[in-house]
Amino acid sequence: MSEHHKFRYLLPPGNNFAFVAKFKSWLVASVLLMSISIGVLFVNKATRGEYMNWSIDFKGGTEVIFVFKDDAGAFTKVEPGKVRDAFQKKGEHGVEISSITYTEDTAKGEETVHGLMVRSPRFSALKPEQQLAATSDFVEAFKDRDVGKATWSGDRLYVRSKQPIKHDEAAPIFAKQGLELKAWGPKEQEAFSHADEGTGEYNAQFAMWGLDRQYAQILEAEIPGVKAFAVNSYGVGAKAGAKLRDDAIKSIIYAIFLIMLYLAFRFDIRYAPGAAFATIHDAIMVIGVFAITWTEVSLTSVAGLLTVVGFSVNDTVIVFDRIRENQAKHKDKKLERIIDISINEMLVRTILTSSTVFATTLIMNIFGTGLVKNFAFAMNIGVIVGTYSSIFLATPFFLYISRKWYSGAAKGRRIPPSTTTVSSET
Repeated sequence: MSEHHKFRYLLPPGNNFAFVAKFKSWLVASVLLMSISIGVLFVNKATRGEYMNWSIDFKGGTEVIFVFKDDAGAFTKVEPGKVRDAFQKKGEHGVEISSITYTEDTAKGEETVHGLMVRSPRFSALKPEQQLAATSDFVEAFKDRDVGKATWSGDRLYVRSKQPIKHDEAAPIFAKQGLELKAWGPKEQEAFSHADEGTGEYNAQFAMWGLDRQYAQILEAEIPGVKAFAVNSYGVGAKAGAKLRDDAIKSIIYAIFLIMLYLAFRFDIRYAPGAAFATIHDAIMVIGVFAITWTEVSLTSVAGLLTVVGFSVNDTVIVFDRIRENQAKHKDKKLERIIDISINEMLVRTILTSSTVFATTLIMNIFGTGLVKNFAFAMNIGVIVGTYSSIFLATPFFLYISRKWYSGAAKGRRIPPSTTTVSSET
């Protein structure tokens, strides 16, 4: 029978850990860790220029949808991992890859097309260092034309010179920097070959192919046997990203407020502050880990953070519910003892539930990629801090408020005292 019990019970029945006695130490440790997490944000701002490693969801960038065809011209599917590896080899960092599927009418009828959405933090095909190098090379190559101005606006170089500069002459200069010059149309050739009547200077524009064309060339070079076609490309402005960031912060604040309101209504007002503090602690700790590890923060990370908040509150509510039930059952015991009994009764259930969620998200974190990995990382951290805060943060606040402003056993607000014995869960 002893062998059976060893297999069945995670902890021996009737465990009696003294949680209340250690509450003060855990509170001090929590406040210290929260302070470190907040401090790291300001360190990042001072050293990296940003509080956190924002994705293009928050700081803007370019989104391109690619489809692929084989040598025979038929649509083919390319795995996101291959595309991700291709960009990493070329030094394109912060690129997010996700699959997209749609139907298209072809000569063979309606056909399912498997494409990929590529999200880049870059706004332009030109990196800042490319612009500087290309401008320097351009001015040096055409110093005999007396170049008065050569400035970039997006992917376009605006040039003013005393002598005309032809497209074919300029193309090799840009090619040195890996840039492909767009051909001039008849109207542009006519306009750029004549001097301005007022100043006598020649004004010309040299436009580079955009980020979609550049990325297509990278994919075709790194993935043999496929041709990449950009079917859609658009930019996400920094202003729109900043609004999303503000909305994400508001969503977390609203969630905390609604949680306090629910607990005050469902239990008693003395329960709400503890749950709110535990929720704030969980959010700050997850944000702190993202800041320390400089892990990219996307809208998926926010979704993971809100999921963590829900998980933590669920755990907190279960502990609070057991405390309230035990207050009705053990009216002769002090509140400190009732809290210890309640947490011990719920301890195994809490460990098993949290371990299951942690194990699932850990597998997602290890084997997942892109946005899935981002979500799983937030959940991994959140499950740990959420389980901890439900026991060592939410409950001490309830105990402090009860001691300070209430005396005697707390009365249940919604559920009448029950005499039913609740067995310890194992």
